[in-house]
Amino acid sequence: MLKYFITEKDNLKEIDKYVPKCWICSVKPDEKDIEELKNLGIDEDFIYDALDPEERARFEQDEDLIYIITKIPFFDKNDLEVPFKTLPVGIAITPESIITITDHESEIFNDFLSKKVRDFSTKKRFRFLLRIFDRGTLYYLRYLKDIRKRSNDIEAELHRSTRNKELIAMLNLEKSLVYFTTSLRSNELMFEKLKRANILTLYEEDEDLFEDIIIENRQAIEMARIYNDILSGMMDAFASVISNNLNVVMKILTIVTLVLQIPMLTASIYGMNIALPLQQSPHAFYITMGISAITAAIFGFALFRIRWFK
Repeated sequence: MLKYFITEKDNLKEIDKYVPKCWICSVKPDEKDIEELKNLGIDEDFIYDALDPEERARFEQDEDLIYIITKIPFFDKNDLEVPFKTLPVGIAITPESIITITDHESEIFNDFLSKKVRDFSTKKRFRFLLRIFDRGTLYYLRYLKDIRKRSNDIEAELHRSTRNKELIAMLNLEKSLVYFTTSLRSNELMFEKLKRANILTLYEEDEDLFEDIIIENRQAIEMARIYNDILSGMMDAFASVISNNLNVVMKILTIVTLVLQIPMLTASIYGMNIALPLQQSPHAFYITMGISAITAAIFGFALFRIRWFK
């Protein structure tokens, strides 16, 4: 659907139709919305590129139009296993308006609508663009901290009980970090090229903001790399712990089996239907069981002396 917003007296206001200097927000556009965007001069291929989850960050200029695709993070509430993902956002800057196209609802744009973002105006298109970049980078850093917190909780749980469930959860977090790292690097290349292209009319404070965005994006890349290395190391360590615990269990079962073999062998022999020693004695059962128990105890002590129990 398409929504139209315009800034009046520093307040963002929703309007019913397109007017110059407005922001057109398109979320999950249908065929009717796409036709309306095409009527505004937006290239159809760009619209579908913005809806492609695999599209990389890039920009291009077509006469007086600037097309930008950036990758932003989002929290997918419908996927509890891998909730931290990224999605492309298409931003078209026309001489009279700014248009954003996404395939999912995003907290970033909700922050603009709920007035959590200050110092932006739909009438200042390039500063608005930078605020979108800045908010996206902020959410990358915020979600990376959430991922780190979740990995710490999983690590604490693994210290108490090494189960496959926790390892799979760590694997899913590592998958999210791969998404983040790939998208952040794509954004970094796009930011650098966009800055060198000099197609944005920026004031001095806007140039400082753009530089801060690039620095924070690099910081997010470094954080994602560090967290990914930590997760990989922890997964390898706990996988080794689980394997070692399995070896310990198998060792204990082997010892128990060896010790019990002696009473089982004695019972098997005296269960044969042939003449056997002590079979006429009223104490034959206790004697044979006693000999079996003593032999098993001696064998167990011998295993203990050779440190099989350690």
